[in-house]
Amino acid sequence: MDEHDREQVALFRYGLIAPLLHGSVEDKGDYLAEVSGRVYQVPYYGSMEYSPKTIQTWLGVYIKQGLDGLKPRRRSDKGKPRVIPLEARQRILELREGNTQVPVTVFYQQLVEKDVLKPQDVSYCSVYRFLKKQDLVGKRLRKEPERKRFALEKVNGLWQADLSYGPYLRLGRKKAATYLLAFLDDASRLVPFAGFCQDQSFDSLKMVFKEALCRRGIPEKVYTDNGKIYRSGQFQFVCASLGIALIHAKPYDAAAKGKIERFFLTVKERFYSVLAPESLTSLEALNQAFAAWLEKDYNGRTHSAIGMAPLDYYMSQAREVRVLTDPASLDPLFLRRETRKVRHDSTITIGKRLFEVPPRYIGQSVEVRFEPHDLGEILICENGAEIARVRPVNLADNAKVKRDKPALRLSDIAGGTEE
Repeated sequence: MDEHDREQVALFRYGLIAPLLHGSVEDKGDYLAEVSGRVYQVPYYGSMEYSPKTIQTWLGVYIKQGLDGLKPRRRSDKGKPRVIPLEARQRILELREGNTQVPVTVFYQQLVEKDVLKPQDVSYCSVYRFLKKQDLVGKRLRKEPERKRFALEKVNGLWQADLSYGPYLRLGRKKAATYLLAFLDDASRLVPFAGFCQDQSFDSLKMVFKEALCRRGIPEKVYTDNGKIYRSGQFQFVCASLGIALIHAKPYDAAAKGKIERFFLTVKERFYSVLAPESLTSLEALNQAFAAWLEKDYNGRTHSAIGMAPLDYYMSQAREVRVLTDPASLDPLFLRRETRKVRHDSTITIGKRLFEVPPRYIGQSVEVRFEPHDLGEILICENGAEIARVRPVNLADNAKVKRDKPALRLSDIAGGTEE
């Protein structure tokens, strides 16, 4: 298990204890009983069940040690096989989906014939237990979720996040699409921050989320759909590091995010309808016009659902908001993290630029963290901790560095001549 796997497991464990951390469960015992009765697809481990005691242990560890305490300890039996290898589990699930009418006895034989597993390594009973935990044995019933309207009373208790298609920019003879990324506080209906972007990348989400955190503090929970940027490991890492519980709605369930969907409708009705043509000449002009409308016509206007302006509701509880004491502390959390293998000349490549790392890592893979739009310096990390900061290689300077002379070899002496 490498550092990335350990981090993904820690993020999963944090997701289970987050409701307990933020006091969003009415009865702790009922919650523990509920979550311990499920089967989870855990990163690296596959299907797992956990007891209430285990989850309580994670809670105590997180309070004392933070996110690093939830990372699995390094295995002492590294290299020894598991009952069903991870690759085999994934293949079994792929073959079983949509094929549940086949008895497990027949399905097991099919797995053997397709060389997915060997009978001497994995027994029929192991496969049956694995499928049973996944609810892939027998008929499965699906119930429609019960829906009830709700609204939190505490500001920053829950932020909803989503993306909507915006107007097209007129850039000369060309048109450019825009996307509106927004966060909305469930209790006050306040929009901490929203902005138009020209793509649906994590960089766009990072810009909007950082600005929302700096302006309106840190929420307890963030509720999103299953979009790729919201599912990214980097976004999960940022939320967990800030003590935010990241919750995802079920796929294709837009009604679960009704408040922010209603906000987007308000934007279409009240902002797009009065948008001046000159505001569509650039992304900056569009965002300037939107920011002015947002603060005056939305955040500062009486909201029919709460009977007062969202900003007034938010300010009535401003003293209880967990604010950022140092906005610059967000920057390291949002750095992109990748793995690179160090060449024999102690260099790695990022964005077509060479960086020289300490020679002791030659031939090894190292974790690098960097800002994609500013490669003036990158961080080299080991086991999640920073070990070095390096800058791009200057080939001209390297040409002037003196090299150590190689040691004299015996063959050189033997082949020499005496004077």
